Amino acid sequence: MRYLATVSYVGTNYAGWQVQPDADSIQAELELVISRVLNTPTKIFGSGRTDAGVHALGQTFHFDCKKIEDLEKFRYSLNCLLKDDIHIVKIKNVRSDFHARYDVKEKVYSYFINMGEANPFEKDRVYNLMRKLDTKKMKEALLFFKGRHDFRNFTTKESDDNHFIREIYDASLVKDGDKIKLTFKGDGFMRYMVRLIVGTLVEVGLGKIEPLEISKLLTPIKRNVVSYKAPACGLYLEKVIY
Repeated sequence: MRYLATVSYVGTNYAGWQVQPDADSIQAELELVISRVLNTPTKIFGSGRTDAGVHALGQTFHFDCKKIEDLEKFRYSLNCLLKDDIHIVKIKNVRSDFHARYDVKEKVYSYFINMGEANPFEKDRVYNLMRKLDTKKMKEALLFFKGRHDFRNFTTKESDDNHFIREIYDASLVKDGDKIKLTFKGDGFMRYMVRLIVGTLVEVGLGKIEPLEISKLLTPIKRNVVSYKAPACGLYLEKVIY
């Protein structure tokens, strides 16, 4: 049987999603606990990677095993054994040819920025910029990212089967006092893509880049990856849509 699980986690203490030698990862922790509960070595396949320090509200993965009679009891057992910064939200049975990565249609990422005084209770949960941003200009710049574009200047990937073409279906900025929430919904996001977009938007908000310059970065004559990368702590994988 094949099962799809949704997991939330705080990525602060991990070297990212993917198993790595001599470093704690989300995938390794999940595989260890699932294998223990099932009493057999079990490999999981995620919807994609998140980098060190990045969080998730709705990361997904699939795994194969014998039929689980009581999924809620199984989920409860996993959560009892998992570290308290990882939590299985739900598990469901899926068709045998389903794949957590290759069947993804859309992903939603959110990024949180604090322009005000740092809150120690939000340490490693938001980007404590502690500087005022021109959100009007940021919204203007954000419009350029919507749609289908060549994002080669917004990823550190060396090559890409799709020639760095991705589509962002929706992008929004919501300001609440000194807090900013940026949300991106698209068909796929490459390595550091959201963080490089956010870093560029911050530069716009600080008045260092004009919004119109974004269009040039999205129609590159030659590749020149932007150097403005927002820190991992403010980024959340919010949802994976199949």
